[in-house]
Amino acid sequence: MSQDHPLILVVEDDAPLRRTLRATLQAFGYGVEEAATGAEGRDKLLRLNPQVVLLDLGLPDGDGLDLAREIRGWSEVPIIVVSARGKEADKIQALDLGADDYLTKPFGSGELLARIRVALRHWAQAGGPASEPVAEVGPLRVDFAAREVLLAGAPVHLSPNEYALLAVLARHAGKVLTHQQLLNEVWGGAPSAQSTYLRVYMTGLRKKLEADPARPKLLLTEPGVGYRLKA
Repeated sequence: MSQDHPLILVVEDDAPLRRTLRATLQAFGYGVEEAATGAEGRDKLLRLNPQVVLLDLGLPDGDGLDLAREIRGWSEVPIIVVSARGKEADKIQALDLGADDYLTKPFGSGELLARIRVALRHWAQAGGPASEPVAEVGPLRVDFAAREVLLAGAPVHLSPNEYALLAVLARHAGKVLTHQQLLNEVWGGAPSAQSTYLRVYMTGLRKKLEADPARPKLLLTEPGVGYRLKA
């Protein structure tokens, strides 16, 4: 499959939903391969090297979470979980195990396509330099080398912890990062690190970066799960 037609692997045991996903994705120029079981999905992932995996959790031969954990052990391919499990605990577990995103069924085709576009950007970046020197998200510009943050061209002064939190979110723009992932990245997962840290520093960032901190447009909350910097 050429770069112009990225390949999406759909691991889903619901045949009607697979057909719907195939029709939707092909209509927007994506190549599609289907797998009805975890074993079939594993085999096709190894043989076909897709650019994105859409992974259901309720597979007939095992839990999709186990497959996500296994895949992440040897591949950085973006994994978007598509599941009827909508509990926060399920989302957190999937993201902590290495999934890049999580959509709860039923979902709209527009949202799915947007999440796939974000995943493909991450995949393309993974094949390039180990780290990009600059991240730009809307009016926000983060220069990692200079440790400089600009908003609409104007410098923004951040505390060291505010900058560290923003830098992690900027490097993964568009991806949901769980509370634990952020605590690990910013504070090294120290026992003293509490989720209250995130609320305090996120509030500070929003006051400095959002036009209306009470209605953020850039620094988004995924309730009960974590935060996302809008791509």
